[in-house]
Amino acid sequence: MGIFLYRAGRFAYRRRRWVAAAWLGLLVASVAAAVTLAGTTNDNNFSIPGAESQEALDRLEERFPEAAADGATARVVFAAPDGQTLNDPANKSKVDAVVAKVGMLAQVARVRDPFAAGTVSQDGTIGFAQVTYTVPPAELTDGDRAALLDIAVHARQGGLTVEIGGDATKPPHERGATEVIGVAVAALVLAITFGSLVAAGLPIITAVVGVGIGMATLTTLTRFIDMSSSTSSLAMMLGLAVAIDYAMFILSRFRHELAHGNAPEEAAGRAVGTAGSAVVFAGLTVIIALAALSVVGIPALTMMGLAAAGTVAIAVLIALTLLPALIGFAGVRVAGRHSRDPEAHDAPNKPGLGLRWAKLVTNHPVATLMAAAVLLAVVSIPAADLRLALPDDGMADPASTQRKAYDLISEGFGPGFNGPLIAVADLTSASDPEAAAIGVAETIERLPGVVSVSQPSFNQAGDTALLQIVPATGPNDAATTTLVKAIRGEAYGAGTSVAVTGQTAIQIDFSDRVGEAMIPYLFVVVGLALVLLLLVFRSVLVPLKAAAGFLATIAATVGAVVAVFQWGWLAGLFGVSETGPILSLMPIFLVGIVFGLAMDYEVFLVTRMREAHVRGATATESIVAGFDHSAGVVAAAAIIMLSVFSGFILADDTMVKLMGFALAVGVLFDAFVVRMTVVPAVMQLMGRSAWWLPAWMERTLPDVDVEGSGLHRELGAAELETGAGVA
Repeated sequence: MGIFLYRAGRFAYRRRRWVAAAWLGLLVASVAAAVTLAGTTNDNNFSIPGAESQEALDRLEERFPEAAADGATARVVFAAPDGQTLNDPANKSKVDAVVAKVGMLAQVARVRDPFAAGTVSQDGTIGFAQVTYTVPPAELTDGDRAALLDIAVHARQGGLTVEIGGDATKPPHERGATEVIGVAVAALVLAITFGSLVAAGLPIITAVVGVGIGMATLTTLTRFIDMSSSTSSLAMMLGLAVAIDYAMFILSRFRHELAHGNAPEEAAGRAVGTAGSAVVFAGLTVIIALAALSVVGIPALTMMGLAAAGTVAIAVLIALTLLPALIGFAGVRVAGRHSRDPEAHDAPNKPGLGLRWAKLVTNHPVATLMAAAVLLAVVSIPAADLRLALPDDGMADPASTQRKAYDLISEGFGPGFNGPLIAVADLTSASDPEAAAIGVAETIERLPGVVSVSQPSFNQAGDTALLQIVPATGPNDAATTTLVKAIRGEAYGAGTSVAVTGQTAIQIDFSDRVGEAMIPYLFVVVGLALVLLLLVFRSVLVPLKAAAGFLATIAATVGAVVAVFQWGWLAGLFGVSETGPILSLMPIFLVGIVFGLAMDYEVFLVTRMREAHVRGATATESIVAGFDHSAGVVAAAAIIMLSVFSGFILADDTMVKLMGFALAVGVLFDAFVVRMTVVPAVMQLMGRSAWWLPAWMERTLPDVDVEGSGLHRELGAAELETGAGVA
């Protein structure tokens, strides 16, 4: 592989105009396709194939088309002034006027009058009108949402408290300045690291091109595939980070080769042949981890994983081709004045921070390892209290109208009204469907934790009944989960089957599906990555150590997420306005991304150690030499990733904010605590046995030569067929 990439790097350098033109043409074509074919995103499509809640929704859509099961919904919540009730004539007329105005809005299918529907609290102070739209939330325009909210604004001027909740009020997620902030910090770190504005600019250019192609492609796919706005946000977040990092590693190696006297074209080939090999395998681990999210069986999660994996694949290809082409345009200016000065290069230098740290760790491996282990263990403690849920209005900003509506409903009717359950009774085989439906209602009503059950509502064929169940507890309460399972576990008599759905039931099924998939997912991801690392390092213990360090990173990251987003520690510092359960898909998505990034750092750091080991250095010398060559670049890469991810903490979208924080913390722990502290300490304790490989494996495994030893041998022995000689 090293020789192939060496030749590819030199080709891209020589044919830089053609390579740059090809990538620019692809960028223009993808942007043109996005502008022409862009569709809409859907942030409310959490379908769960095979789950009972999904089957019930499908049955509703088939047998109750008039119910608009997939239509957007809203709740217009009214609260009377102090000392008054909604039943007072003046207040009632105001409520009626609001209901009438909402009913005349475009796309509104129906509005249930609170007085006729009985949705006024017992004391008459709070009530709500349920609004159903004919189209899904993604198809509502900004004008549709503004019209609904404007009605509430005008109604408040009459003295009533009017708040609106529901998915019809939530605009699609829009990206703001978060990406710009991350890229700006990355540019600053690159300029400091390389000491050259030209060198700092190349990774930024490659990242912009790669992410531009990826985002434009995803935008085009929204015309043909159902995807959420968070899909593109997360793909951009990860694509920016890895694109800059991969380019940075290759560029750093190019400067190293220049400093050792190689001509620019030769240096570009060697950089791609050595560091490029590490980029390929690092990228493969990330792609494997993300693509494997498809094992969960949730389309939204699969799409997020595949979209991010595709963006990473583009970043790898650009680093291997466009970057050496851009280096060809920039020439030796990439090196900076200091690196181009032979006298400066030969002058004795004071040992850098990376070298001093490596010697400290290798001199005191036990103490260093224990300190890092204690830190990770302490931060991991909150992870034991992890609670998962899907986002709802109860997790919105307390100042938002959605949250105010949620709180008013809880105050007037109890927390269960914010998460009603829907029971779909299939009565096609019942001898008396009406009696069977009444029996279902009576059975459910006797269950503990049920406040009320509505009268059965039949479809036109009379073979399916719909019942609304109000729990005594809120959507995210453990008692509500128990109630859903109890309803599903009841026997309803011959010829009758009951399925439970609704947002709360969907949330429960979603969390269960993700939880059940976690262990298989870990087996797939860790298993494939261990095989890949076994090929890269030709060692049994190094991949196992890498996996163990990753598990420690995940535990500490989840602990930090729980402490901030669930417990509220330092919540104000990170802009977390409301604490509560963690998003259900966060742990498994976090595992996928952080595992890939963890293996990135492992490959880049340990590859240089193995390179020194292959050339005959002792165990300690290999660790120190590899760390000295790689630590600075790995640290800078980690700071860049941390900056990019931290920029997303400023996002308004809860999921994007949470994932930005989790990924930033994950990079912080993995790069600086695990890879740059635990790894050299453990490698020192293992000694030369770190590179042990059974003889039968040595004979069986293909030699991928990620450290470039074969390339160095061939370059040292003779010129490559397409080469011009080694300077």
